[in-house]
Amino acid sequence: MKKIFFAVSFFFAASSVFSQGTSIGKYSGEFLAIGVGGRPLAMGGAYVALANDALSGYWNPAGLSRLDYPQGVLMHDERFAGLVNYNYASIAVPYKSDMSFGVSLIRLGVDGIPDTRNALIDLNGNLNFDPDEKLDYSKITEFNYADWAFYFSFAKKWFDNFSYGANVKLIRRDIGDFGAWGIGFDVGAWYSPFDNFYLGANVQDITTTLIAWDTGTNQLISPTLKIGTAYQFEFLAGKFIPAFDFDVRFENRRSASMFNAGPVSFDLHSGLEYNFKNLISIRAGYNDLKQFTFGTGIILPKLNIDYSFVKFDREGELGNTHRISIMLSLDEAKYRRSN
Repeated sequence: MKKIFFAVSFFFAASSVFSQGTSIGKYSGEFLAIGVGGRPLAMGGAYVALANDALSGYWNPAGLSRLDYPQGVLMHDERFAGLVNYNYASIAVPYKSDMSFGVSLIRLGVDGIPDTRNALIDLNGNLNFDPDEKLDYSKITEFNYADWAFYFSFAKKWFDNFSYGANVKLIRRDIGDFGAWGIGFDVGAWYSPFDNFYLGANVQDITTTLIAWDTGTNQLISPTLKIGTAYQFEFLAGKFIPAFDFDVRFENRRSASMFNAGPVSFDLHSGLEYNFKNLISIRAGYNDLKQFTFGTGIILPKLNIDYSFVKFDREGELGNTHRISIMLSLDEAKYRRSN
């Protein structure tokens, strides 16, 4: 029944998409805004200024310049009692003394959705599912819904305390027999005006991203400006890091956002992390969906394991989301960035 509900929802969504010519949708690129990595998500998504690892390709490509060793990340996330699967993978490699490259992949999908369009035994021919009618289950087929994003990232250190970076991203969307391609660009910057204080900015879809459906319909994803700050200081034999991000969107979200000024909306992400002797971390945050987030991380030789938790609704009907990410670092002398 849950999958049938998703089928109906997706067909309504598809019909609204394919009935238009070219449109700027409020949530056309929403699957790109979910976030990746157990550490950032446990901190409410406040990671634009902190990004310094293989996750930077998503959060702020400029952060890749702070990488000294090759890294790889895998993450799995299930939503709505496992109906929606969200997976992420990335690889980042430092190059020479001041550059880095990265590749990332995101997939959001619902698989095995029942297609009941041809299964109705319509006795009176009114095309409605009446009380005395039923479905011919032998005629129910299945289809998949999937959104894909491929990020190709570059970062360069301009000064020791300033870096910039950019993404080229390819987008593929599939709803049953319908498909679409898109291409977009992100530009990021990272700056540390003094020790342990960080500033970051990432302009996503800076040129407005076009999603072109094979039906002839086009959608546009408006730019989003993400700005953030973070500060690190010693606390109780460990490190304490508060971080804050703001998302500035131009989609006329109004009451769907935390704050708005006409068509411009503002959403806050806030997070806290306590790292004890670089062995274990405890994290908490508050995200743009007005949800509290929690998580922890374990730091092992060459391996970081991070976990985050969020509850979707107070009654628990939508289920809870557990995200686990694993980061592998080749932190050996022979792989270290050259000076």
